[in-house]
Amino acid sequence: MMNLRERGVPREDSARIVLSRTDRVGDLILSTPAIATMRRSFPAAHITMVCSRYNSVVVSGSSNIDAIVTMPSEVTPESFGRNFGRVDLAIALAPRALDMRIVAATRAPRRIGYTYARRYLTRAVAHRWLTDLLVSEADPARSDRDPSLIVRHEVDQVLALAQAAGARDIVHDLAVPVTDGDRAQVVDLPEWPIIVHIGKRWGEAGSTPASFVELFRDLRLLGRPLVATYGDDGAELAERVQRAGVADRVIGGLPFAVWAAVFERAACVVTIDTGATHVASAMRRPTVVLFEHRYFRLSSQEWSPYRVPNAVLRKPRSETDAALRVSRAQIVEAVSTLL
Repeated sequence: MMNLRERGVPREDSARIVLSRTDRVGDLILSTPAIATMRRSFPAAHITMVCSRYNSVVVSGSSNIDAIVTMPSEVTPESFGRNFGRVDLAIALAPRALDMRIVAATRAPRRIGYTYARRYLTRAVAHRWLTDLLVSEADPARSDRDPSLIVRHEVDQVLALAQAAGARDIVHDLAVPVTDGDRAQVVDLPEWPIIVHIGKRWGEAGSTPASFVELFRDLRLLGRPLVATYGDDGAELAERVQRAGVADRVIGGLPFAVWAAVFERAACVVTIDTGATHVASAMRRPTVVLFEHRYFRLSSQEWSPYRVPNAVLRKPRSETDAALRVSRAQIVEAVSTLL
């Protein structure tokens, strides 16, 4: 393990570390291995996690963090970041300017972050904010053109930030907080169901609401109970599924940890949403995910199910009956293989 004094900051037993990720729930889930890696590598340090109000549910109750601070929408990153007092090491876990600016404002001796190869302006400006800037090979346009381009999973890209900070005791497991109390709220669900998470993209661009309802009928042939979950963006489609009577249960509006507890009961999760994909991976459940046709090569590498049995499928280019029928058959075959 690197002694933090090697890079000109105080000893590990008094180090103060700030980690920042204020974007989406799924992305923060993919950052939990890096967070655990920092805790295991620097066990005596004080670690503060900066989140948004929206994504803080991912790390609520985490034993790897000493404090969680949510970023208010009404303040600037600069004024927010200045309030931390002494900070020895700060890491922007998200590849975006907001988290980099928070990290920069801490004035930590080491400020680490990453961005994408084609974000040229961010790369130029980030050198004023950070002492260490890592560049991801992820490039949507090049991924489509160049089959030889290998893009690391986002988990590994974020772990590289922890390693750049000197972390050596690497953790790979995703983690979300699920308690026995959360599990108790879902004990009435059917055992080992196929769970389909409903998002609005099931009804657009290579999929249609009618085809999505038909998918439930096709999945029914596998002989498993069908449970549908949904968030705000899937409410309209969920109502359609409910009216069609094609699922055994349709449930929405769940607290985050209870939703994760639902996934924990699944024989297989089927989703079109990357957030649901990463919750399923954290619950170590087999997963079938349908990615958009455009940028499929990048999505299927960078945001695929992580370290669980899975099938990654591509939406069809068109919404003809034949294309939709083939897509549904691919999903059913993938689920059947994973059961």
